[in-house]
Amino acid sequence: MTPTNGTAPNYKVRAVQCHYEASEDAVYEALKRATAPLTDSWERLAKAKRIGIKFNQDKEPKNRVYFEGQLQQLVSTKVARAFLRLLREKTDAQLVAPDVSFYTMYNGATIEETNTFADIYKEFGVEYINGILSPHKVVEVPGGGQMFKSYVLPAGAVEVDEFISVAKLKNHAFMGITLSLKNLFGLMPGEPDGHTRTYYHHLVRMPYMLADLGRIFNPVLCIIDGLIGQAGREWGNGRDESPTQIANTLIAGNHTIATDACTAYLMGHDPQSDWLTEPFHRDRNSLLVAAEAGFGTVNLDEIDFQSEVQAPVGQFYAALTDPREINISWRQTTAEQALYYQDHQRKMVDKYAGEYVLLQQGEVRWHDPVSDLRVSRRILSGDRPDQAMWMKYVDPEEAEGEHFSVYDRALADSTAVVENGL
Repeated sequence: MTPTNGTAPNYKVRAVQCHYEASEDAVYEALKRATAPLTDSWERLAKAKRIGIKFNQDKEPKNRVYFEGQLQQLVSTKVARAFLRLLREKTDAQLVAPDVSFYTMYNGATIEETNTFADIYKEFGVEYINGILSPHKVVEVPGGGQMFKSYVLPAGAVEVDEFISVAKLKNHAFMGITLSLKNLFGLMPGEPDGHTRTYYHHLVRMPYMLADLGRIFNPVLCIIDGLIGQAGREWGNGRDESPTQIANTLIAGNHTIATDACTAYLMGHDPQSDWLTEPFHRDRNSLLVAAEAGFGTVNLDEIDFQSEVQAPVGQFYAALTDPREINISWRQTTAEQALYYQDHQRKMVDKYAGEYVLLQQGEVRWHDPVSDLRVSRRILSGDRPDQAMWMKYVDPEEAEGEHFSVYDRALADSTAVVENGL
């Protein structure tokens, strides 16, 4: 899926105006206008025989939030239909829509309930792939990875010629923003073949693992549904926790990092900012993390970016769920526990091989062969709520290849913040 012709990247992003009440035909015309300049993307898609598409669409019906009849937290149905109409005009390739339903894995819902776009997929001949089920593949990250060297992923998601990410315009309480890159996290299977989601959705790890997913899938086309967006947090109740933002825009780009950088700018965020700067209260900016390692750019001067809308397109912000000093302590102590494990790995293997452990202040506070805690680490932390609990699978071979140097940097950054008075 990654071009290998050695040419310099030509990042191209377009944002077009489209009123949130527009008809499906008007949305189609706006998407056509936004994607027309992405000629290299369309050329690659035209050559593909099998194309994967990750829509941000998985949700139980009882938890779907609507604003004036439109999905607020998921890609709207009219954007999904308009995009598939446009794609079908460009290619007769096999289209597959892989997804790994959180609500099926952890809430007991059925795929029939959570597959919001089932009828749309049927209309456009798109095959839904339930990535919870086998087969899964261990996929190496091009370049060796920033957080891990490999990940377990649904075979049907990676066995494609090209990949597309279709996401929603939203803030995220943990990661600051959730756009075309964070959308890929919905492809992570759980046990028994993989880890529980919170193994990756973890302080320090997540920005780097998202950068790794970006490299693996490297979407040839990214679409952001910004007709209406959401501030505060990714889910929430759709009111005070996650207020509606009418943004009246659609964004398209040929690289996930460049697309999200331009979109972050339109939201009023600085795509070159980092941890402790709004909206990145909890952890590092995954876009910047990727760009630092040479995957994409967050410098808008390096992107062919044209927009029919002016920034900011709404009042976007990330919810601050915990006090600043707690966030700093959690990040610092997460790094400390990871480095403690590295220093005592042989001892851990001798006692806990094949199990998951939670480390806190150099102690194993929990261990089990199954990674799904089913209880918050906030509760397990007991009388030490400011001390992070770091989870690790104890593997004598360290097959996942975690890069502990990430924790060295996290510890240095956190310590520097503390020494400078927060």
